[in-house]
Amino acid sequence: MNWFEAIVLGLVQGLTEFLPVSSSGHLTIAKELFGIESSNLSFEVMVHAATVCSTIVAFRKQIWDLLKGFFNLQMNPQKEYIFKIAVSMIPIFIVGVFFKEQVEAVFGSGLMVVGCMLLITAVLLTLSEYLSKKQNGVGHPVGWKDAIIIGIAQACAVLPGLSRSGSTISTGLLLGVKKADVAQFSFLMVLVPILGEAFLELIGGELSGAESGIPALSLALGFVAAFLSGLFACKLMINIVNKAKLWVFALYCVIVGVACIISGLV
Repeated sequence: MNWFEAIVLGLVQGLTEFLPVSSSGHLTIAKELFGIESSNLSFEVMVHAATVCSTIVAFRKQIWDLLKGFFNLQMNPQKEYIFKIAVSMIPIFIVGVFFKEQVEAVFGSGLMVVGCMLLITAVLLTLSEYLSKKQNGVGHPVGWKDAIIIGIAQACAVLPGLSRSGSTISTGLLLGVKKADVAQFSFLMVLVPILGEAFLELIGGELSGAESGIPALSLALGFVAAFLSGLFACKLMINIVNKAKLWVFALYCVIVGVACIISGLV
C-alpha cells in the first residue's frame, strides 16, 4: 500500500465511519478497486482509531462532563451513562475475544458478503426512519435494556458492509430512543473497544510498518486523512439523524449493495 492509496482509504474510512453506509464495506470495495491485497487488520485498526479521535474532538464537552461526573463519589446521571456504555460493550468484547479469527476471515471474503450486508443496512435504515417519523419527536433516553441491545447491534456490525453507525442508530430508533440521544450514544460507545484494539495491536508490534507489511508513512497519512474526514462526517451525521433523512443512505446502500453482488457473481 503506497501513500496515495493510504490517503484515499483514510478518507473513505473517515467519511463512512459515521455515515450509515459501512466503513468496513467501503474499505473492502476500495481495496478491490485499487487491487490491494491485505488480510491483516492493522490498517483498519489505525484508521478506526483516527475516527475515534474525531469522536473525542467532536464530543469533547460531553466527554469532559461525563468524566467529571464519573469521578464524583455519589451516583449521578453521568456515572450511570458511563455504566450503560460499559454494558453496551459486552457483546463486542465477546466477539473480539472469542471470534477474532473468524472476523478476519470474513474481511477477506470479497464483495458478495459486503453487498448482502449493505442491503441489510438499507432495510434497517428504512425501518428506523419510518418509525422515527411516527415518534413525532417523542422518545425516551437510553435505558439499560436499550444499551445491551444496541451493543448487540454493534457486535453484529463487525461484518463488512453492515454499517456500525447505521446498525446502532437504527436499533436505537427502533427501540424508541430519542434521535439526539441515540446518535450521541452510538458514537461514544465505540471509543473504548476501538482504542483498546489499537492499543493491543500497538503493544503487540502489529501496527509497525515492518510487522503489518504497510509502510509507516502510509499508516500515518491514512490516520490523518481518516481523522479530518471523520471529524467532518461526525458533525454531519448528527444533523442528519436529527432531521431523520436516512432514506437517502438507504437508497445509496441498495445501489452499492446490488453493484457489489453483481460484481461478485461475474
